[in-house]
Amino acid sequence: MLELMICSLVTILPDYLYRRYRQGKRFGKEITFFSVWYELRWGITGCLMLTVSLITMIFYFHPSTTSAALYFRTVPILPEGSGRVAEVNVGFSAAVKQGDVLFRLDSSKQQAALETAKRKVAEVDASLISARSDVVKAEAQIGEAKASYQQAKDELDTKSELQRRNPGIVPQRDIEKLQVLVDQRQSGVDAANAARVSAALRVSTLLPAEKASAEAAMAQAQVDLDKTYVRAGIDGRVEQFTVRTGDVVNQLMRPAGILIPEGAGRSVLQAGFGQIEAQVMKPGMVAEATCISKPWVIIPLVVTSVQDYIAAGQFRSGEQLLEAQNLQRPGTILAFLEPLYNDGLNGVTPGSSCIVNAYTSNHDLIADPKTGAMKGFALHAVDATGLVHALLLRIQALLLPVKTLVLSGH
Repeated sequence: MLELMICSLVTILPDYLYRRYRQGKRFGKEITFFSVWYELRWGITGCLMLTVSLITMIFYFHPSTTSAALYFRTVPILPEGSGRVAEVNVGFSAAVKQGDVLFRLDSSKQQAALETAKRKVAEVDASLISARSDVVKAEAQIGEAKASYQQAKDELDTKSELQRRNPGIVPQRDIEKLQVLVDQRQSGVDAANAARVSAALRVSTLLPAEKASAEAAMAQAQVDLDKTYVRAGIDGRVEQFTVRTGDVVNQLMRPAGILIPEGAGRSVLQAGFGQIEAQVMKPGMVAEATCISKPWVIIPLVVTSVQDYIAAGQFRSGEQLLEAQNLQRPGTILAFLEPLYNDGLNGVTPGSSCIVNAYTSNHDLIADPKTGAMKGFALHAVDATGLVHALLLRIQALLLPVKTLVLSGH
């Protein structure tokens, strides 16, 4: 309507004034409701053509959308394992900090496993002390075996020397017995040395490995016990937390609640513009928005990024071939907008629906010396028509509460 009124000022109104004051025709006489089309046909035709061209130019170079909202990601509250809820520390809705315990599962099984692992570590420590004693005992046995060996060898050497000096003084049978005894005592020394090496290896290698394995099992048991405590992974607010003591929860069931990160949906606004505006939407464009949760307020924004893909064209491979005619609703160009000033989105409820206008700016192109006069004038006209769209947005902001509360049947 506003565009039609503006276009009529330069088409229908001059045509009427020419016929009224130049040709002397009077409204109600020569110009009547029945002859208005014939008398003002050039003005009406020009007005309609100019209006359509103006609306097309405005909506193409200064796109608008009502598909805009402050989307935000939520975190489902789920335990890493499964079990029965033993304790709940938050209500249906509450603010939480990172690390706060939200609820606790029954941990009797995990505590028993942890206690068993601790006992295993203590058992290995006791075995290590006993093994060190075995090393000392083996060293003592080596000394005893060496002494016995030396005693037998000395006696054998003595009798062998007597036999050499006075043959027949010592029976040959006694010398053979002493030789066997020396060999036996040597074997005892070797056995004691082997026992000492075995005890030393048990102290230095086997038992430390058993202790490391037991400590790993204890750490795993502690991790399993810690998993029974479901904590907040980030600062935020818990909503719809309905789990209660006695409930059985696991990852396959519905979440126990929703954790909304702090600041979620308060910094970036996402808007979907028509596909025809893909060549117009660029990062750096200035935009404005008005939201239902904060009526009568115009929020200045800037386009920070534009998604290069249209979500409606996405498909997943399956057992059926892609049928193009099933894509009935055209997708949109997703743009991310941030407030032009700090705290620009304060007071806007996350998830609120908004109306967004984006404005094309050709200032740099107009200032370029290579730009011709006609092209510069056309670009000035394109930028100037953004004022009409800005005025329409403000009218929408004024009428939004009336439309929502009265005309929508609220």
